[in-house]
Amino acid sequence: MKFLKRRIDICTAVAFVTFKEWGAYRTHSMVSIFVGPVYFIVQYFIWTAVYGDAGTLNGIELSQMIRYFGAVALIGYLTMDFADWNLSMLIRTGKFLTFALRPLNHRFFAFSQKVGHRILGFVIEFIPCILIFTLLFKIDMRPAHLGWTILSIILAYLMFFFVNYCIGLASFWVVQSQGIRSVYALLNSIFSGMLIPLVFFPKSLQMIQFFLPFQYTSYVPAMVFLGQYSLGDIHLSIPAIVGIQAIAVLVVYFISELMYKAAMKQFTAVGA
Repeated sequence: MKFLKRRIDICTAVAFVTFKEWGAYRTHSMVSIFVGPVYFIVQYFIWTAVYGDAGTLNGIELSQMIRYFGAVALIGYLTMDFADWNLSMLIRTGKFLTFALRPLNHRFFAFSQKVGHRILGFVIEFIPCILIFTLLFKIDMRPAHLGWTILSIILAYLMFFFVNYCIGLASFWVVQSQGIRSVYALLNSIFSGMLIPLVFFPKSLQMIQFFLPFQYTSYVPAMVFLGQYSLGDIHLSIPAIVGIQAIAVLVVYFISELMYKAAMKQFTAVGA
C-alpha cells in the first residue's frame, strides 16, 4: 500500500511540474486547437462526396462517419505521446545516465510526464475542440457508452505510450532511431483508422490488425464511442473489444518491460 501511495505521489509531482513547464508555452500548444477542426473539415467534405446518395458504406452511415472522425480528432488530443522522441534524445545526448543513476524507473517518470502533458492538452486542446465540434459544427459528440469509452481511451493512452517507449528504447541498439520512428508514424497513421476506418481495408489486412497495436490507439476507442465494433466480418460487443484492447495493452507492456531490462544491460555493458 505504501509503495502504491509513493508511486501516486511521484506521478502527481512529476505531472504537476510537467503541466507547469508546458503551460509556460501554452500559446504553442494552443495552435494545435486548429488541427482537429481542419482535419475534421477535410474528412467531412471527402466522405460527403464519397457517400453521395448512398445511405451506408460498409455498415456505417454518413452521420456515424462524421461522428467517427470527430471522435478520432478528440482522442488524438488525449493520447498524443512524445516518449519515443524524448527517450531517443536522452540516449543520444548521454543525458539518460542521470536517470539510470536514480532509484526511479525512467519509464515511470516518462509516463508521469505524459500525464501532466495530456492534462494540459485536455484543458487547452480537448475542451475548446469539443466545443467547436458541438457548437459550431452541430455534431452530437455524446458517446454511446460513456464508461466504456473512457476506459477504451485510457487503454489507447497506455498503448500509445508503451509502443512509443519501445521505439525510443531502440536507440540503445541503433545510432539514430528517427527512421524507426518515421516508419511507425506512417504505419500508425494508415492502420490506426486515423485516415480511413479499417473496415474499408481488404479483409486480410483487417484480420491482421487484431495482432498489431495500431487499431487499439484510434479505431477501437472511436468505434466504442459510436457504440458498435466490427472488423474483418467479426462483430464484437463493446465489453468484448475493450477486453481484447486491455489484453493487447498488457502484451505491449510486458514487451516494453523486457526491452527496458535488456536496454539497461546494454547501457551498462558499454561502460556508462
